[in-house]
Amino acid sequence: MAGDPANAGETAPGAGPQAGPPPELLLSPREGVPPVTEDAEHLAAVIERFAAGTGPIAIDAERASGYRYSQRAYLVQLRREGSGTALIDPICCPDLSALSAALQDDEWILHAASQDLACLTEIGMVPPRIFDTELAGRLAGFERVGLGAMLENILGIRLEKGHSAADWSTRPLPDSWLAYAALDVEVLIELRDKIEAELRAQGKLDWAHEEFETVLRAPAAPPRTDPWRRTSGIHRLRTRRQLAGVRALWEARDAMARRRDTAPGRILPDAAIIAAVTAAPTSPAELLELPVFGGRATRRHVDTWFGALTAAARLPEDELPLPLPSGDGPPPANRWAERDPVAARRLSRVRTAVTALAEQHTMPAENLVQPEAVRRLAWQPPADPTPATVSAALSASGARAWQVALVAGPIAAALPDPPEPEPEPAAAAE
Repeated sequence: MAGDPANAGETAPGAGPQAGPPPELLLSPREGVPPVTEDAEHLAAVIERFAAGTGPIAIDAERASGYRYSQRAYLVQLRREGSGTALIDPICCPDLSALSAALQDDEWILHAASQDLACLTEIGMVPPRIFDTELAGRLAGFERVGLGAMLENILGIRLEKGHSAADWSTRPLPDSWLAYAALDVEVLIELRDKIEAELRAQGKLDWAHEEFETVLRAPAAPPRTDPWRRTSGIHRLRTRRQLAGVRALWEARDAMARRRDTAPGRILPDAAIIAAVTAAPTSPAELLELPVFGGRATRRHVDTWFGALTAAARLPEDELPLPLPSGDGPPPANRWAERDPVAARRLSRVRTAVTALAEQHTMPAENLVQPEAVRRLAWQPPADPTPATVSAALSASGARAWQVALVAGPIAAALPDPPEPEPEPAAAAE
C-alpha cells in the first residue's frame, strides 16, 4: 500500500547504471511502419480496429516546436494490444473525437503527458485516465527519465532519437521519421507495466495515480500577462523607454509570427531585440549595422523593426511600461539573506528536511513537494507552525494528499528557530 515506510524508501532497480548485455537497437517497428491515416475512410477503419483491441493505449504526438508558432499536433501515434500501431495525420483528420470516444474504456499511456495533453485535446483526444511513464519514473527514483534512457535501463532496448527536434509540419513526412514515430509507442505498454510493478514494490503506486490525476485534470494555463517581459536578456535593460522598445519589437514580431505560423525566434531572435533597444539606432541603416540584424530575413523586414522602435521612442511618459512588480510571492531565494536573514535560515532548514525526506523515498525533492510551496511557507510561516497548520498551507498551495502526509510534520519541525544555546557558566575564581 502507498505510504508504507518499509517499502517507500527502497532504491529503485535500474535507477543507476546497470551491468549486463548492451541494449538491443530497434531501427524499425517489428510489424513494419503502418501507412499514415489521412482521410475519413481510413480513420474509420482505425477507430474500429482500436475499439476492438484490449488493454491500455500507448499514445504520442509530434509537434513542430521551434519551427511553428502554434503548438498543434502534426502526427499522432497509437498502439494497443490486438490493434497494432496507427499513425494519424491530424492536419488531414483534424477531428479525432470519435477515436477518443472509442478509447474511453482504459487508460492512455503517455511519456511526459503534460507536454502532449493540450495538443491532443485540441483535436478531440481526451483520455479518461493516464499513466505517465516519465512522471512514474521520477517517483520510482530513476535518475534519467527520458524515454530513451528508461527503455535502455528497464527493457534493455535502444531507440534512435535523431528526429526528436524535427519539423513535423513537413509534408510528406520522410519514411525514417515515420519509423521513429512508430517506435515511440512500440514498447510503451511494456515499459508502463515494468514501472507499475516497480511503483507497487516501493509502495508508491497510489501516489503515482494521484499525480497522474492531477496532471490530467490541471486547468489550461491562463494567458501570460505581458508575455514580452519574458524576452531573454531583458533584465539588462534599465529604463522604461527601453522596456517600451522591447514591447514594441516583441509585439511586431509576434504579430508576424502568428500570421505566418512561424516560431517567433526564427523571425527575430531575442538577442536582436535587446541589441536594437540597447543601441537605439536613429535610422534603418544604423539598425542593419548591428551584427544580429545581418540575416536576410531580418533585413527584409527592417522597416517593420525600425518602425516599432520609432513608435516606442515617441510614446508619452504615461504610456511607458512600468518595471515588473514584485508580486505577492516571496522574492528570489538568492536575495533572502539580504532582505530577511531569519527567513533565509528558515528556508535552509526546511530545504534540508525536504531533501532528506526525498532521499529517503528515492525521488527528486521537487516531486515530493513543489518548491514554490516550500518557499512560501518559509517566507511567511503559520503563526503556530504545527503539522496541522502546515498541512493546511500546503494543501492551499496545491500539494497532493500523499505529499502533505509525508512532508507536513518534518517541515513543521524545521520552521521554528532553534533555541539559543544556554550560556556557559562563568569559571569560578581561584
